[in-house]
Amino acid sequence: MTSLKIASWNINSVRARIGIVERFLREQQPDVLCLQETKATDDVFPAAAFKALGYRHQRLHGQKMHHGVGILSKVPLQDVDDSCWRYDWQDNGEARHVGVRLDLGGGKTFRLENVYVPAGGDIPDPEVNPKFAQKLAFVARMTRWAECLDEPTLIVGDFNIAPLESDVWSHKALINVVSHTPVEVDALNGLLAAHDWVDLGRHFYPAPARLHTWWSYRSPDWTVNDRGRRLDHMWASRPMAAMATAHTVHEDCRNWLKPSDHVPLVTEFAV
Repeated sequence: MTSLKIASWNINSVRARIGIVERFLREQQPDVLCLQETKATDDVFPAAAFKALGYRHQRLHGQKMHHGVGILSKVPLQDVDDSCWRYDWQDNGEARHVGVRLDLGGGKTFRLENVYVPAGGDIPDPEVNPKFAQKLAFVARMTRWAECLDEPTLIVGDFNIAPLESDVWSHKALINVVSHTPVEVDALNGLLAAHDWVDLGRHFYPAPARLHTWWSYRSPDWTVNDRGRRLDHMWASRPMAAMATAHTVHEDCRNWLKPSDHVPLVTEFAV
C-alpha cells in the first residue's frame, strides 16, 4: 500500500508567489498540487519551475489577470473526454475549472476536479447583483454535473462558501455577508447531496472545531483577531473518502513572505 498526497491552494497569482509555492512543494512534497486563481494565461504560466521540482505532468486552464486553475503532478494524468466531465459549469468562458483522471494502478482510477467558484460580489441578492447570480448559477451547474458521476471522484478548490456556523469567525456577524448567506449554504448543501460527497475537512475535524482557510488582507495582523472563514474545500465520493488517511490545513503559510489570503490544504490517501 502506498500514500498519495494531494494539495489544493488558491495562490492569488502564481507568478507573484512562485517563491512560496516552491517552498511549500519542497517542504510538503505533495504528489499533486491543484492551484486556483493563478491569474496567468497558459503561455506565461511558470511551468518550468514546477517541472524542476518533479511536477512534469501539467493541465492548465489560464486567463489573463483573472481566475485560472492548474493541476501540477508528479504522477501521470489522463485527460477525460466524456460528456459528463465536460459539463460547462461556467457558461461564459472564464477559466474556473480543470479536470483529469489519475491512475492508481491495478486497474483503479479516480477523477480529480479543480475548481474556483465565483466570489459573488458584495450584495447577496441575485436580482440586483449579477455576480451573485453568476455564483449561484455556477453551483447549480456543478450540482447537475455531480448527479451524473459514476466513479470515485475528488473535487477540490476555492468554493467561496463557508457552509457551517463554525466555518466562520462569527456566524452572527456574517449571516448576511456573501460567502456565508443562507442561499449560498443551501446551494452548496444541494451540491453535497447530489453525489453523497464526504467533506474531508469536517470528516477529520468535526464541527464545531475551528477550521479556517482564508483571512482577509484588510486585517493588519490576521493572527490577532483571527477573523477567518473556511472557503477552501476537498470533497470525496464515498469510495475515495474511504482511502483518506489524513487532512491538514497549512495555516502557517499565511505568515510567509507575500502570502496568499488563502492557505493550502493537503489530504493523504492510502492507495
